[in-house]
Formats: sequence, C-alpha cells, structure tokens
Amino acid sequence: MKILVIEDEKLLAQSLKTLLEGKGFQVETVYDGETGAEYAELGVYDLLILDVMMPGLDGFQVARRVRASRCATPILMLTARSELEDRVEGLNAGADYYLTKPFDSRELLACINALLRRQGRQVDELVCGNTALDLASGMLVCGENSVRLSAREFDVMRYLLQNQGQNLSKEIILARVWGFDSNAVDNHVEVYVGFLRKKLASIGSNIRIKAVRRMGYHLEVEKPC
Repeated sequence: MKILVIEDEKLLAQSLKTLLEGKGFQVETVYDGETGAEYAELGVYDLLILDVMMPGLDGFQVARRVRASRCATPILMLTARSELEDRVEGLNAGADYYLTKPFDSRELLACINALLRRQGRQVDELVCGNTALDLASGMLVCGENSVRLSAREFDVMRYLLQNQGQNLSKEIILARVWGFDSNAVDNHVEVYVGFLRKKLASIGSNIRIKAVRRMGYHLEVEKPC
C-alpha cells in the first residue's frame, strides 16, 4: 500500500513516514499543497494524508482539485482546526475522514485501515485466471505450484492485478512502484516484467503480461486451444 503525506511541518511529516513505514506501508512526503496536488493527481496512491493549514494551496483547495481531476483516492485530513464548520468544509471538499491534531497514533492507524477497507483495498489475495497472488506471503500460486516473488516483483505484479483490463504505461508503473522521485527508468519496468513472465510460465499460469506499443502493459488470460 502506498500513502502520500502532504504536510508542511517537516518534523510531523517525517514522524508519520516513520510510523507508517514501520507498519509496512510505502510512504512519500511532500511539504506544500501545489506539489501535493500534482503528486495526488497521478492516481498512484492508495491513500492521501492531507494537512489543512499550508501556505499556497491549503488542504481544502488540494482536496477540491484532486476530486475535480476525478481522482477517487481516499483522503484523510489532519488539522488543528476542530470547529464544526472546518470539519464540514473538509468533508464537502472531498475528504473521507477528518482527524484533529493532536491525535494518538493508534487512532490514526485505525482511521487508515478503515478507509482502506472501505475502498476494498485490504484483501488476502488477488486473482486472475488460474493464478493468485498471496498478499501475505508474496507467493504467486497456480494450483499446487507456487513461486516466491522479490519485493519489487511483488509490487509490479500486484499493481497489474489491481488494474486488470487496463493498459498501464511504463511511466505510471514507475511512479506507482518505484516512486515519483525515483531515478528508475523505463528499462527497470521491462526487466521486472521479464522476470514475472518467466515466473508465471514456471508455475503453469494461464495469465500473460501483454505489451501494447506506446500504451504499456496489461494482463490477459490465455484461452485454451
């Protein structure tokens, strides 16, 4: 799961990053609303944690801009402003939950898990054709055959499975798996797609990773002859 933290207080942003990474999430942080909106509009995150009081674009403006771009990523707003009017404005702007500072880390984690469950993001496995990706073990399973994926292979395969039927460009896979600020290049995607193709074949999977010129990759179930 990938979370974007948009928070201008750098110490708090880094504290959130450390807390969430300790719980197994991938976290990126940005420190102003304009940059946060640009990152969020990529649509590559599972959750946005958004501060309200920021210079430039405030959290309400960021949420409205994100929703106007038809990005449905859950938004958890964090703010020291606890008045009813502020909470109402945040929810009307597109936030899914409004958490007032200071907050307990347990409450934050409970909110995050609730939002992800609501989006159907917390499941035990992803299935396509005769093959499943076990999210707990990182194993690709086909009947009695299985193979363990590396961390990067797992992230690429999970993203492909989460977006079955859609062409995913190399650029969007790079942003989603390696991170928006990564120095990784298109060749990294090609290499890991190659690894996954070999592992799928090794367990007798009937799903294939298909490449469409200038469009990217998608999964197809191979029909029996």
